[in-house]
Amino acid sequence: MRRFLSFAVLALVAAPITAAAPRAWTAVVAPIATGSYVIGNPRARVKLVEYVSYTCPHCAHYAAESKPAVTAMVRSGSLSVEVRNQVHDGLDLIAATLARCVGPRAFPAYHERVFTTQQEWVERAGTWSEGNRERISSWPQLAQMKAMAEGAGLTAIARAAGAPAAAIDACFANDAAVKRVLAVSEATSSGAQGGVQGTPAFRINGRLVQNVGWTQLQPQLRAAGAK
Repeated sequence: MRRFLSFAVLALVAAPITAAAPRAWTAVVAPIATGSYVIGNPRARVKLVEYVSYTCPHCAHYAAESKPAVTAMVRSGSLSVEVRNQVHDGLDLIAATLARCVGPRAFPAYHERVFTTQQEWVERAGTWSEGNRERISSWPQLAQMKAMAEGAGLTAIARAAGAPAAAIDACFANDAAVKRVLAVSEATSSGAQGGVQGTPAFRINGRLVQNVGWTQLQPQLRAAGAK
């Protein structure tokens, strides 16, 4: 028995020790009370809030330029990112409303795709609107928004991101989602968390940072502890 135990101990010592796999923080997306989403470790040392508009070209540029480094920071667990929408126009409101309806699993892909194809769907929306404005002018506002989402290709982006069909169908069934988006947008420029004058703008652990691009924002995130 003693000899058997010795062999067992040797086998355990020789066996490789497998460390627990790190948490895939980029896949952790949680809705919060305002209707926004937080991506990453909820206990991250650095909490970044991004104030964006989906029809803002500067926001699309920031999203493309920052993606590799921000993804790495989120993956490390040192950074979480909350996306808040500041609505600039009617088309922006439609895109932002869909963003809140797609659900947490589909949101990151939808958010990214809306920016990477911004010029395409904005132009498509303009063309569709010109050809259909008179036809839908007597429709209820929510029905018009739903039709525009489909005509611009935003609904297709939501589907491709993995949004449930039922969630997309329900998005403009009532005005609840639209009101949530407008409430968040209003709060960005007023109230305790307000003061945002344009997009993109940011908060790093509560501190408002405006009128900067990724080149100026990145060192501030590093200094705060994002890795």
